Amino acid sequence: MKVLITGITGMIGSHFAHACRAKGWDTVGVARNSASSRLAAIQDPSVLGCDILDYHQIEDVFSRTSPDLVVHMAAQAFNGTSWQAEDITHVTNYLGALHVLRCTRKIVPKARVLLACSSAEYGNIRPEDCPLKEERLLQPFSPYGVSKVGVECLGFQYHANYGMAVYLPRLFIHVGTGHPPATAIQNFARQLALIAKDMAEPVMKVGTLATARDFIDVRDGVAGMMLLLEAGQPGQPINICTGTAYKISEILEILIDISGLKVRVESDSSLMRPSDEPLLLGDNSKLRALGWKQKYTMRQTLTAVYEDWLSRI
Repeated sequence: MKVLITGITGMIGSHFAHACRAKGWDTVGVARNSASSRLAAIQDPSVLGCDILDYHQIEDVFSRTSPDLVVHMAAQAFNGTSWQAEDITHVTNYLGALHVLRCTRKIVPKARVLLACSSAEYGNIRPEDCPLKEERLLQPFSPYGVSKVGVECLGFQYHANYGMAVYLPRLFIHVGTGHPPATAIQNFARQLALIAKDMAEPVMKVGTLATARDFIDVRDGVAGMMLLLEAGQPGQPINICTGTAYKISEILEILIDISGLKVRVESDSSLMRPSDEPLLLGDNSKLRALGWKQKYTMRQTLTAVYEDWLSRI
């Protein structure tokens, strides 16, 4: 089995690569030459420099690797960032997915393709709408959510029109090691690690704490996507989530408790978004029907993230 992972230096991409190699699969990936991660920094020969927005570059990679499985994770992956970077979000996510699908169809049409879709596609939801089922109308709030609806529609189009095996996991918020501080959990953990090392005052800067999210450990999420590839149906979206939501305030409390620090919490308006769903909770009955079970508790996940930041600073 030959596997090609775009965005292999990202958090989910790198964990996916680990899972594939654990199965003995020949796994390579692509990342931009500017990708700033520990995996890119060691100049791993299995990481090929490539920008998915350059069609000829990605076509060359497909021709050289002839993958049996394509895992497309490369993206502008941050909901919050998309408000300040609308153009790059739409271009990277939509055009990048289109390039990957076109190359697959042209060079390895029998290959399976897994496209990273997102819970941000649901968008305009109320707490009473949760837990969210895959059949629900998509009304995305953010530029990122809109871009991921486009990605999912592209995947369905290529499946329906060309008979390609395109899998459409809707990823809820994945949490794990090796992630930049672009999400609330990573930002909190990084701040606490800085405080623990006497590199910052014992003051936590936070955004909205009242919202609640369905967080999933990246290792559990990757396990779910592997099951989808083994036993799921192409062309059909499926939630990758736990079915349990935590308030951001609860996450902060657990992280502070893990750190053992005494800190003061202060609100920071720069961390607020123009709009934010009060609750994002998924229905994972389809995922569980494939045999998926949650392995990691929230405390185990947050402990790993905090310890990761202690080692990175």
